[in-house]
Amino acid sequence: MEFGEFLAKLRREKGFYQKEVAAYLNVTVATISNYEKGVHLPDLVTLVKLADFYDVSTDYLLQRTKYKASIRTLNKRLSADYTISDLMNTTLELDRRNTNALLDYYELLKLRNSISHVK
Repeated sequence: MEFGEFLAKLRREKGFYQKEVAAYLNVTVATISNYEKGVHLPDLVTLVKLADFYDVSTDYLLQRTKYKASIRTLNKRLSADYTISDLMNTTLELDRRNTNALLDYYELLKLRNSISHVK
């Protein structure tokens, strides 16, 4: 899907009008329309603002990933020492054996969580 089509689809999914996006970016509705029609592409600063507005990553906007989490989400603290990004990066550094152990533990935690919600 072309960038403009994707941007228009995302805007509709989030329930916004072009007018609202334009006001947030401090541009005209015609500019938003041109982005969505593929006439123009946003510059890097505008791309970041669009990602912030839709609360997604720039990689998601550029269709490099299906993972929607914004930088705000990735920087969310899980504890005093860890963010979600830290957890993801640590996971990527694990060897195969420990990755499999982590996935087993993840399944156990999901089961434990679902049981606790039934009570």
